[in-house]
Amino acid sequence: MKRMPLTAAGAERLREELRRLKSEERPRVIQAIAEARSHGDLSENAEYHAAREQQSFIEGRIKDIEAQLANADIIDVSRLPATDRVVFGATVELEDQDEGTRVVYQIVGDAEADIKSGLIAVSSPIARALVGKSEGDVVDVVAPSGTRSYEILSVKYV
Repeated sequence: MKRMPLTAAGAERLREELRRLKSEERPRVIQAIAEARSHGDLSENAEYHAAREQQSFIEGRIKDIEAQLANADIIDVSRLPATDRVVFGATVELEDQDEGTRVVYQIVGDAEADIKSGLIAVSSPIARALVGKSEGDVVDVVAPSGTRSYEILSVKYV
């Protein structure tokens, strides 16, 4: 399987989610299954089926996180040399050339991307357009909603 980049902070978030799933969620759903089983006929027991479905989801997520961590190239962004070039892990402040609005994004691995938190996947159109560019450059990003132009105001490695 291909190695995937992951920031140290993203790896820690995944480890914490894995810990929570194994030590809190898994025991809770096992208890719910046992309780539902005690009610008798399983064929028409909605609580039992719902708990089994939740157990399946939790087990799938555990396997997914374990695979992501096993195949991760963990990169400590704070150890990257500070330059004005955009690379994986960089936090970039951009100004939309059409609207004048400013946004801040950190370029992270696909497994940890969360646009609402300002974390964009390295494979996203905007990250691909930014990588290799420097402060002051203007980049055109081709996205499903159309082409947007952004000026890179700053590049930080936090």
